[in-house]
Amino acid sequence: MQTERAIAFFSGHVQGIGFRYTCRSLAKGFSVTGYVKNLADGRVELAAEGERTEIEGFLRAIEESDLKPFIRECAVDWQPSTGGWRDFHIEH
Repeated sequence: MQTERAIAFFSGHVQGIGFRYTCRSLAKGFSVTGYVKNLADGRVELAAEGERTEIEGFLRAIEESDLKPFIRECAVDWQPSTGGWRDFHIEH
């Protein structure tokens, strides 16, 4: 199994609307590990590791969820995985 890491930055009105909690809930439907957290500049950072198709499905599920109207842009950077997480969680 080849795994990868995606670092995604969501911009728009993505803080104060339950974005991180929705992402954590959606992650349960995919074989991914990682985190989601708010950034000081108003964006949300999401890091996910797993098979690329799982990560792509997870990101698509976020963009097609009830969060869609609040997302202006999602920029994704693909990197090699490091296996540093056991689950998908919210970082504070």
